[in-house]
Amino acid sequence: MKEIIEKNFPVDALGCMCGTSMDGLDLALIQTDGEKIYSFGKSSFKAFSESEKKMLRGCLGRWPGDKLVSKASDLITEIHIDEIKKFKADLIGFHGQTIAHDPENRRTHQIGSGDQVSSAVKLPTVWDFRTADVKNGGQGAPLTPFFHFACAKYLGIDEVVAFLNLGGVGNITIVDTSFESPELDGALLAFDTGPANGPIDDLMFENLKKHYDLDGNLASLGTISESLISEFLSDDYFSIEPPKSLDRNSFRHFQSLLRELSLVDAVATATAACVTSVALGINQLPNKPTKILVSGGGRKNKTLMKGLKTNLESEVSDIDDYGMDGDMLEAQAFGFLAVRVLRGLQTSSIRTTGVQNRVCGGIVSYP
Repeated sequence: MKEIIEKNFPVDALGCMCGTSMDGLDLALIQTDGEKIYSFGKSSFKAFSESEKKMLRGCLGRWPGDKLVSKASDLITEIHIDEIKKFKADLIGFHGQTIAHDPENRRTHQIGSGDQVSSAVKLPTVWDFRTADVKNGGQGAPLTPFFHFACAKYLGIDEVVAFLNLGGVGNITIVDTSFESPELDGALLAFDTGPANGPIDDLMFENLKKHYDLDGNLASLGTISESLISEFLSDDYFSIEPPKSLDRNSFRHFQSLLRELSLVDAVATATAACVTSVALGINQLPNKPTKILVSGGGRKNKTLMKGLKTNLESEVSDIDDYGMDGDMLEAQAFGFLAVRVLRGLQTSSIRTTGVQNRVCGGIVSYP
């Protein structure tokens, strides 16, 4: 099987992604050779149950060796196996669920076993995408930029464009399509912008047992705390030059201050924090994008999108308007990256994660 798949590209790769929103598992097929996107295929979403979400949230900030982590890892593995069996693919890209991320100490933790997945579904499985990057001094995130470069080429965009993903954490990739390859210096720049849906979703769940602010309706009713936004923007993170990355819980102090406000004002302020952190990040760029294509759950928040369109000079669009699936972009990315890893191609660079060495990050398990 190893020899067959490594000599026959493009292949149908199934990317599997559990994001920082911790709401479920995205699965998406992509036909690719790891450099060019040929087509996108079937996709699906498997929502986590309330008890599963509670278990995963309880694991945040924990590292290997913890009993709860071991139980949660088994859960993630089992869910993947069940869902992957519903697809026909040549290769699996298995990201797992991030529960802790500490690049300063060269460690990151995604739970779930790609080795067990490979054995169960009888397919080559690429996993543990981030460890090699952080061990080589990189941030380990974001890992989607090389895929975003291929997306820009697939869409025929011939200008500087940004791909903004608004999940639990926001991350952005600036793509200069005048370059022929993503490996070339200047083709890409990427970084985490700041918290996105995470603080909003936590407030909604804690107070209303809802998982998100539908259409940004609650945020539209609240008053933004400008003093809290000012304090938020004074965080050292925003003065660090990109590339840089965050853990979902990196702004815990800010989140604790949000809880001192009324719910509507807290949600409005959390939404504004996302907008201002994105605007700050883009305004610091020497080469600003003409277009910003937004993916992730945040693009469905009308108040958030209105804030971005008001505060940014670039044209802001839902990536769905370009014929893409903004819910599945990260899952597709890890299918794409799985093929790159299989071929020994670079998956991150000094301009995407800050890693100094040429890194092809991932373990390949064969059944």
